[in-house]
Amino acid sequence: MSLLTKLSPSVESLRRDPGAPYRHFDWSLLALSLMLSSIGLAAIFSATKGSGPDPHTGIVARQMLAVILGLGLMAGFAFVDYRKLRELAVVFYPVALLLLAAVLVVGQNVKGAQAWFGFGPFQLQPSEPAKLALIIEVSSYLSNRRADLTPKRVAMALVIAGMPMGLIMLQPDLGTVLVFVVVTLTLLAVAGTKARYLVALLVLGVVSTIGVLNSDLLEQYQRDRLLVFIERSSDRDSGLAESYNVDQSETAISLGGLTGRGWGKGPQTQEGRVPEQQTDFIFTVVGEELGFIGGSAVLALFLVLSVRVLRVAQLAREDFGTLLCCGVLAMIMFQVFENVGMSMRITPVTGIPLPFLSYGGSSMLTTCAGIGIVLSVHMHRFR
Repeated sequence: MSLLTKLSPSVESLRRDPGAPYRHFDWSLLALSLMLSSIGLAAIFSATKGSGPDPHTGIVARQMLAVILGLGLMAGFAFVDYRKLRELAVVFYPVALLLLAAVLVVGQNVKGAQAWFGFGPFQLQPSEPAKLALIIEVSSYLSNRRADLTPKRVAMALVIAGMPMGLIMLQPDLGTVLVFVVVTLTLLAVAGTKARYLVALLVLGVVSTIGVLNSDLLEQYQRDRLLVFIERSSDRDSGLAESYNVDQSETAISLGGLTGRGWGKGPQTQEGRVPEQQTDFIFTVVGEELGFIGGSAVLALFLVLSVRVLRVAQLAREDFGTLLCCGVLAMIMFQVFENVGMSMRITPVTGIPLPFLSYGGSSMLTTCAGIGIVLSVHMHRFR
């Protein structure tokens, strides 16, 4: 009997197995990720055309590398059974805490926040992978105790979430802390925490935020930046006011009109009038050069992405998978809401990146890994 004949039964049974994970790969999630990443690369290219002698080998090239690595990471998480993450949580979570502590000692201070490790032209922001570490750890804890979420167990979940949040606040980075808060509250709500506990936590969160804004944890310019969406600085006309970024962002989006000025033709973008346009204010490039239609299309892609992730959460085989998907969904969609909102002066300016679009390898890798986890939950729902 030939080797091919010996293998043929197993190959044939694999082909006929309707529960085989590879048969349930969600191609729509991959397509949405690719479309959003491509739009991001185009926007970053346009935003950085005038900065540096050769942007093709600089910012754009590094972002393209991040996209390629992110897709590889997405595939890696997708084809590994997500239930193994419960076992690996005891590794991911402590390592995340260690990195967050280390960056406070040996990290780079960029614009008032000590939040990055520098490796030549590349940077690693440990608070980004810490988002996934938190989702995995809290999801594992809550899924094992979902039937009886007593106040003591809810408090323990808050302690798990509070440790990385405390380290990030020391950087300080209130924007990322808000992402952690939203993810934690979402996981607690999905796990079945009683409404009165959630209301109490919301009140506590509001009080804590007000306390931070009135403490010495943040510099005055950081407080001004967070509150600029409420009141404009009195010296905005000087060009040095904290409202300058948002003023220019609003102008760029308004210039886009219905159909936009055309890719690479936005005056605000091409003249570099919007600070941090390739990172914090990347949506202004879309708004100015692709207009209302282009901006709406990007938001529609995020909406479809969120619907698909929510559907996977509903189809999950067990509570752990549902919680993982809901955590990833909360992480991505809150960042979309906050980033787009601050570009239009309806939310605080926190420096939160726009998933898939903003320049930044740490954000891209984390977002892709999160989608990979969702893909794994979908692929392994039958076995």
